[in-house]
Amino acid sequence: MPAKSKNVARDWFNTIFYGALIAIAFRSILLEPFNIPSGSMIPTLHVGDHIFVEKWSYGYSRYSFPFGSWKLWNGRFFASEPDVGDVIVFRNPIDESQDYVKRLIGRPGDTIQMIGGRLYINGTIVPRENPRPYVVAVLPKSMRSVGYYHDNMSIKGDKIWIDNQPAPFNYTIEYKSDRFCQMYSSGGGCGVFNGTEYTETLPNGVQHSIIEMSDNARFDDTMAFTVPENHYFFMGDNRDNSADSRADIGFVPRDNLLGRVWFIWYSHNYYAPLLAVWTWGNKIRWNRIGMGIN
Repeated sequence: MPAKSKNVARDWFNTIFYGALIAIAFRSILLEPFNIPSGSMIPTLHVGDHIFVEKWSYGYSRYSFPFGSWKLWNGRFFASEPDVGDVIVFRNPIDESQDYVKRLIGRPGDTIQMIGGRLYINGTIVPRENPRPYVVAVLPKSMRSVGYYHDNMSIKGDKIWIDNQPAPFNYTIEYKSDRFCQMYSSGGGCGVFNGTEYTETLPNGVQHSIIEMSDNARFDDTMAFTVPENHYFFMGDNRDNSADSRADIGFVPRDNLLGRVWFIWYSHNYYAPLLAVWTWGNKIRWNRIGMGIN
């Protein structure tokens, strides 16, 4: 091979190699992007939100880096403790191929219980106030263009209208495949669900919004969970539609924490293909871009 061709090939290799190293170091040490695939953190995070996670928030474990599941070491370095109320991305302790995002509810030694839809921490009920309507619309993608109409409600794109006026309540709209909606047309699958949004105040004063579809759903009455040492208890803000520490994933080991959610850098509602620039006005949730997460 001529010398010039060898130099060009080497330059390309060096560019790709060092670029990959920089990207891996940036994602492992500083910020890592994630997208939200489910509605378990509604109303705080919506399906289609893309978030940045602060990797330095609680120090670093093997899960902070590629191939963390190889179990090369245990423990954290530069470690700090998370606060109750933090929204955190962590590695699922049951299936290490999955990353979850939930809100931290209990730290080691805390006792957590749900009774009649109400959260109790260390035997004390957590206040929830200011009830207001909240609508979760999960619709087939075939309705993205034609819209959904029922009684005085209409849904098109990323908007809900009541009597031809913008809806006076908060809501989220998600589009799923027609096949999914045919298979799960009831029982929490596709449809328009009316819930209640509350402002919840945790024991350390952190306030955040939750939604409840009812106070007698699957996880609204539980046993009392005492969080063991070096573990944490997480719950979704969408209390009746969240796989969390109440049943599915249990206590989350300290090493599994990846970082605290910082802000939303992009958000879309799957209304149309990303390359269809002329649909961006209906597809992109402009009001969520740059939103910090509390």
